[in-house]
Amino acid sequence: MSVVELKQTYIKVANINLYCEYLLNDKPPIFLIHGFASSTYTFRRIIPLLQEQFSIISVDLPGFGRSEKSTSFVYTFENYAKLLIECMDQFNISNTHIVAHSMGGQIALHMARIAPEKVNKLVLLCSSGYAKSSKKLLIYSSYLPLFERSISYFIRRKGVEKYLKGALFNQALINDEIINEFAKPLSEKAFYTSLIRLLRHREGDLLPKQLQEIRVPTLLIWGEEDSVVPIRVGHKLVKDLPNAQLITYEKTGHLITEERPEPIFKNIMTHVI
Repeated sequence: MSVVELKQTYIKVANINLYCEYLLNDKPPIFLIHGFASSTYTFRRIIPLLQEQFSIISVDLPGFGRSEKSTSFVYTFENYAKLLIECMDQFNISNTHIVAHSMGGQIALHMARIAPEKVNKLVLLCSSGYAKSSKKLLIYSSYLPLFERSISYFIRRKGVEKYLKGALFNQALINDEIINEFAKPLSEKAFYTSLIRLLRHREGDLLPKQLQEIRVPTLLIWGEEDSVVPIRVGHKLVKDLPNAQLITYEKTGHLITEERPEPIFKNIMTHVI
């Protein structure tokens, strides 16, 4: 299998600079959406498998990765969804399959709810779900002068390696490369500013009644040892989404694209082709 490097560039969408990796050909498009505190790096192990079958678009969400840490963007899932729909328009894509991980899954569900005609099929990997918005006391506290410094200290103290140990079942996958990649944003002051804006703006996840309105065929894929978004969320989602199925993998954690790239690719192919 020949691997073609995706084009790497910045595009301006809704006056925000988005870092984007893409490969456009005559194949059906597939849009990749990463999760919280992550980036296009999330999909590095499945992109080489997908590229012979699909045109690929993957972006860093505002506030994360190499994209702009905007101080004007309102960081709601609905706004993220609208932004990515506009991103599709810039690529002249009228409809697409979507593969989304963790928080990206909630954004993908919003896209399917806002513009179902633009979403062919959904593949949600360990998707977030049923979380409520931040408590008012925490939101009020975020305006205190030392709050940003406190958040930065708390996240840095925990450390990337400890986070990865909680997100991966296979600890052997933790190496310098993955540690360094996930550690990059922690050195940027603007990252914490965006994080606080997300804390303030993020609405609660879609309610069961809202999920039941989404008719887009959806494949849910979960690691049975996921301690970040437990598998019970997947079992609830498959009941609330009218046209969904759930596949689970033993001895697999939250970063499922790191642990099960080949099986996920096969699942995607079976679901969308």
